[in-house]
Amino acid sequence: MRRVRKLAYSVSEREHWISALGGVVAILAVVWVGQTWLDGHGGVLATASMGASAVLLFAAPHGALSQPWPVFGGHVVSALIGVSCARWLGGDLMLASALAVGLAIAAMYTLRCLHPPGGATALYAVLGGEAVHALGYGYVLSPVLLNAAVLLGVAIVYNYPFAWRRYPQVWHRAAAADEPAEKHMIPHSSLVYALSQIDTFVDVSEEDLQRIYALALAGVPATASEAAALPAGPRA
Repeated sequence: MRRVRKLAYSVSEREHWISALGGVVAILAVVWVGQTWLDGHGGVLATASMGASAVLLFAAPHGALSQPWPVFGGHVVSALIGVSCARWLGGDLMLASALAVGLAIAAMYTLRCLHPPGGATALYAVLGGEAVHALGYGYVLSPVLLNAAVLLGVAIVYNYPFAWRRYPQVWHRAAAADEPAEKHMIPHSSLVYALSQIDTFVDVSEEDLQRIYALALAGVPATASEAAALPAGPRA
């Protein structure tokens, strides 16, 4: 188990700081938009859940949970559910809070937009107090949707100069399709079957699974200096 945990953090110091700086830029943009366009009030409401989204977008940009639809859909559907629970069950905060998060998870799974910070968005719609409740369903559009759009815009622009940070991944699938067929050594059907046997959500794309498998078979050296160079290096 310790080895598995260590593998998950096998990234270079450079990548640590690129991710951290991306989070700084993104949250500065979110808060600035809130203070400029929403008189400072609405922007603060969404900052907590957007901070969690920033971790995914800049520390794990390849992850399925970090892609545009999960970010947009996850926050919006969770906000809708949270506001609905606050309105219908506002007299029982414990039940409203629990249902808001639980129903948000179910809805995100159904709509294929699972995004963990959506749970915080739903919960805050219930526990945010009178200021949040007064927004009603306006909470969904402003600040939630507005801040999600700002966060995504920053993520797309910020990650673009770094060739190994392919975001969003859908833009890079056409290029991946042009690679020689022998590079994709695991059939899609086999991957689907293997994941179905695990029966839990795995936050890694099929493209990255294929690449990890190819690099492992190629016997890529595992020294610290060589591992640090892997993200920017040529694809196996």
